[in-house]
Amino acid sequence: MGLILTLSCLDRPGIVAAVSGFLAEQQFNIRESGQFSAAETGLFFMRVTFDDISGSRRVVEDVRAAFAHVAAPFGMTWAIHDEGARQRVLIMVSKFGHCLNDLLYRYSIGALPIEIPAIVSNHREWYQRAAVHNIPYHHIPVTHDNKAAQEQRLRDIIRDEKIDLVVLARYMQVLSPELCADLQGRVINIHHSFLPSFKGAAPYSQAHARGVKLIGATAHYVTSDLDEGPIIEQEVARVDHAYSPERLAAQGRDIESLVLARAVGYHAEHRIFINGSKTVIFRG
Repeated sequence: MGLILTLSCLDRPGIVAAVSGFLAEQQFNIRESGQFSAAETGLFFMRVTFDDISGSRRVVEDVRAAFAHVAAPFGMTWAIHDEGARQRVLIMVSKFGHCLNDLLYRYSIGALPIEIPAIVSNHREWYQRAAVHNIPYHHIPVTHDNKAAQEQRLRDIIRDEKIDLVVLARYMQVLSPELCADLQGRVINIHHSFLPSFKGAAPYSQAHARGVKLIGATAHYVTSDLDEGPIIEQEVARVDHAYSPERLAAQGRDIESLVLARAVGYHAEHRIFINGSKTVIFRG
């Protein structure tokens, strides 16, 4: 049985000793361990993957019950995950499908440890791509007049499908502050990294007009502050005067797909900790 322990608490002496001592006593073998003390918040973060070598048939619930006695004195926020359990991911997309296509491909070859029980879109373009992967496709068009009702439909899908993570794969509608709050730490968005410059339509044309030398993408958790949630992953590429707006956009699509896939992978493997307005990520 492979398990993943994640924890955070106020930093103080003895945390690592308590965790490693517990794992040794319980006859667990540590395969990977990462830790970080954040000076600005005073918080300590730790992620440990370990295997049961006792030969017994313990279940995850038994390990959680035993570890609770270790966590309590430190006031830990913690979780123990079955390494083989896959996160259930809802993908949301609008007209641009490059990130959707990339995620579906990685999912189909087993490169992401996730399940995709549903795809939601405010357009019809991608229903055939969903059908190829036997994934239900929910067309939920959004207007000013029906936004609240359609968001309730989205909530119903998230509840019925037991969704762990929502991925906005170039979904071009803004989620309500209430939904953002309810799904805190469970929604990832991707966008170009020009922000706060070049807002609105045709950002790559705007960037071309200004002669930018770097383009990139940012994946972050969604909050009620638009495009200002904790950053998970970023990537950049150097460009020059010979790039047309179309070539800039093509380069941008590649970077967006890569960055979003990395962010989803980190989340699915329980590698991300939110530390105030930032993240701590144990990449392994």
